[in-house]
Amino acid sequence: MLVKTFGSAVYGVEAITITIEVNVSAGLHYFIVGLPDSAVKESLQRIESAIKNNNYYMPRSKLVVNLAPADIKKSGSAFDLPIAVGVLGATEQIEQPERLSQYVMMGELSLDGAIQPIKGALPIAIQARKEGFKGLIVPTANAREAGMVNNLKVYGVKHLNDVVEFFKNENSLEPTVVNTREEFYDSQYEFDIDFNDVKGQENIKRALEIAAAGGHNAILIGPPGAGKTMLAKRLPTILPPLSLHEALETTKIHSVAGKLPEGSSLVSKRPFRSPHHTISDVALVGGGNVPQPGEISLSHNGVLFLDELPEFKRTVLEVMRQPMEERRVTISRAKVALDFPANFMLIASMNPCPCGFYNHPEKECTCPPGAVQKYLNKVSGPLLDRIDLHVEVTPVAFSELSNSQSKGEPSSAIRERVIKAREIQTERYKGAAGMYANAQMSSKQLREICVINQAGETLLKRAMERLNLSARAYDRILKVSRTIADLAGSENIKVEHLAEAIQYRSLDREGWAG
Repeated sequence: MLVKTFGSAVYGVEAITITIEVNVSAGLHYFIVGLPDSAVKESLQRIESAIKNNNYYMPRSKLVVNLAPADIKKSGSAFDLPIAVGVLGATEQIEQPERLSQYVMMGELSLDGAIQPIKGALPIAIQARKEGFKGLIVPTANAREAGMVNNLKVYGVKHLNDVVEFFKNENSLEPTVVNTREEFYDSQYEFDIDFNDVKGQENIKRALEIAAAGGHNAILIGPPGAGKTMLAKRLPTILPPLSLHEALETTKIHSVAGKLPEGSSLVSKRPFRSPHHTISDVALVGGGNVPQPGEISLSHNGVLFLDELPEFKRTVLEVMRQPMEERRVTISRAKVALDFPANFMLIASMNPCPCGFYNHPEKECTCPPGAVQKYLNKVSGPLLDRIDLHVEVTPVAFSELSNSQSKGEPSSAIRERVIKAREIQTERYKGAAGMYANAQMSSKQLREICVINQAGETLLKRAMERLNLSARAYDRILKVSRTIADLAGSENIKVEHLAEAIQYRSLDREGWAG
């Protein structure tokens, strides 16, 4: 007897519906075809044990399982459930097996029939709704994640028996209902950290406010213990809250990567990813035999923080250059090319030299001649070219640290200013698809939007000459000054806005490292 069930395969951040055809006929042996990988081939052993351990029977005749379309590689253990249900339907242990084709099913089976969590439940649910299926059956741990998709009944199951019982009596399971909007908006402003925890460092807070307002990349340079990491970790608390569309995009990526906590639904806060400097280039940008999103995609719509930037391998840093420009990364293989979104803010930190005390107001640098420049040269010019703000972080004085009465400005107050600046930019770029912030301006838009007066031109020319700023600094200064003007609510870029932007090009100055 031939029975069809439906599953789903995730490629990139999208899902493709897979038809699982199970045929039981006269003969011997079990076969699974349709480009299965090792995990899918091994499913027959798991399925046989699960079926027998729950007092069902496994056919002792020829069993052929076809995963269609047969020219797409199938990977992972999540096809266990639809194959097992197909076997039970083909052997008439489930009545009315034609009803099986109304549902998409995914789940990994244990030998006792328990159903384990899967990756990519959200894109699977979106595809199931798009193709008009009546419902989706997934492990209970993934039910809330898939339940965010409206107009689709999502059933969470813990055991194979639950699924068999469901096809006998559809009322045996209750659909998972998630109030997406309520949960999303309730948790957007809950943070464990705040900018008012940081003593002093007002100039660094100001630089991070500008970075958040314009979507600019930034690098913090300073001695150990000056607060670089502490400040960077608080950046998400002042970024504008995610829109529902951005949250859905972000959740899809985390779902595919298997990074969503069990029982969670929508990602409501902007991601903050901080990989260790031993990371490989594949782990950073994505890839592998079965292409998975890397850290730059996991930080989509959020912040990627690279602590101790010069300690990262040169090849790892260089692979970021193209994704930073295009805001997506393409993983190409012989048979498939997958696009992963990568619209992130890069925040990096570094010591000014190997010992960490170059330019320190109190401690003396012990590095030999040339070591400082050699250390800074570990970060290439093309990568620095894509970082708008270079911020020098100095140690906090003891008087500020010990002052228990002084409390800095809270993140909520800074966030309000950032949101107002972003609203101005949203209005400015409403005709440009995919643009949302000043950092994304093209050269043509720069000439149209960042118009400066004669006094501003004179100041910029003098700064370029006196500070020996490189030519690449020119565009960056204009973009940052436009953001500063937006924060000030100014329609035009004024001289004071330019003057502040010029301060944030430390690493472009000739002779900065002696």
